Amino acid sequence: QLQLVESGGGLVQPGGSLRLSCAASGFTLDYYVIGWFRQAPGKEREGVSCISSSDGSTYYADSVKGRFTISRDNAKSTVYLQMNSLKPEDTAVYYCAASGTTVQALCELFMHDYWGQGTQVTVSS
Repeated sequence: QLQLVESGGGLVQPGGSLRLSCAASGFTLDYYVIGWFRQAPGKEREGVSCISSSDGSTYYADSVKGRFTISRDNAKSTVYLQMNSLKPEDTAVYYCAASGTTVQALCELFMHDYWGQGTQVTVSS
């Protein structure tokens, strides 16, 4: 079965950090653009960050620039999202997705081949 599995979510205080992981099962991530998305209750889904399969180019939403870092370890077929200086407005379900297109097509147009089940991130004191 081909799927993406997210992990690493949880409850954290404002200003804290979390690292999310996105692991591929049944296929390798090597040739896919990988992205992280989030959706909070009552809000539209947002492209948070994406990373290319080739040159390492990245995309970050303005709301997370300077706080979040995306990286990939192709040997482990895993992509990470390091989230620092978390704010209550970062609270959402975070999803990862894989795409055979481009960083912009995935992060801005949500053009994907695989989509994970999501992991909850709650930032609260």
